[in-house]
Amino acid sequence: MFDPSTSPSPQRTPRRVFVLGATGTIGRATVRALVHRNYDVVCLVRPNALTETNRDVARFFEGAKLRIGDATHPESVARDGFRGERFDVLVSCLASRTGVPQDAWSIDYQAHVSALDTAKQAGVSQMVLLSAICVQKPLLPFQQAKLAFEKLLMESGLTYSIVRPTAFFKSLSGQIDRVKRGKPFLLFGDGTLTACKPISDNDLAEFLAGCIDDEGRHNRVLPIGGPEPAITPKQQGEQLFKLLGREPRFKHVPVPLIDSIAWTLAAIGRVVPAIASKAELARIGCYYATESMLVLNPATGRYDAEATLSFGTETLFDYYARVINGEAQVERGEHAVF
Repeated sequence: MFDPSTSPSPQRTPRRVFVLGATGTIGRATVRALVHRNYDVVCLVRPNALTETNRDVARFFEGAKLRIGDATHPESVARDGFRGERFDVLVSCLASRTGVPQDAWSIDYQAHVSALDTAKQAGVSQMVLLSAICVQKPLLPFQQAKLAFEKLLMESGLTYSIVRPTAFFKSLSGQIDRVKRGKPFLLFGDGTLTACKPISDNDLAEFLAGCIDDEGRHNRVLPIGGPEPAITPKQQGEQLFKLLGREPRFKHVPVPLIDSIAWTLAAIGRVVPAIASKAELARIGCYYATESMLVLNPATGRYDAEATLSFGTETLFDYYARVINGEAQVERGEHAVF
């Protein structure tokens, strides 16, 4: 298990770190981790990214500098973000919101390509990239877009760390409210088809920030999970009911059903473009319902929990307890399945 170090960097002059994707839950946590390590942190955020969700800027970004710009426009990244200044490291937590093809290639690939080019001109010699473990089996456009940029980064000449986390807590918390309302926990198949080692935003942020100075993480692809053993959806549901003091109740959704829905929507989407995005979201949901978020052994074609490294201190069930007790809120994005 990795040893999470939170000790500030001992350098006399703080290294300058430029951050993309700072307003998401993982991005905000990463900014905090970087500031804690005494880096000089500059974040590029969209003009409406803060006001549209009524975020507390002072609390989330204390110690960092915010610059307003558009990561999808190279001119804005250079003019509004880097501003002709020199930086040492580029850290990106940027990801497409929906995963549909146009969004994926625009954000997961092209925005990163443009930012990397600008970063090089600003003297950046290192990049830490938040990717995803699911790119091991790239059946979807957003996975292919991420892989395309990973390849470009590895060939760029920069020192790189490509971090591929397993499932996020927020992605596995969408059923808390429905179970609290007395409804059953939904399972695909028997609930044991897949497994993951979920990692918290704060633990992942510490890992990302630690990549800058840890030479053991340089020029590597780093699949990473949380501190607990791999868990199945059924185990997630059982523990959720236990925390609520209720008897487990499950509703099983046949995998062929969601597969057929995805194919039907895809067929309609060829004729009705407005349906195409829904079809892609259905494909994404089907993928996560049938593929484990663990290291894939290329020799056997099987997922390997033991090969999926562990990091951090907070478990998913710790998080469930905090949400149930009102100590945490689930911020879910557009990838939500339920």
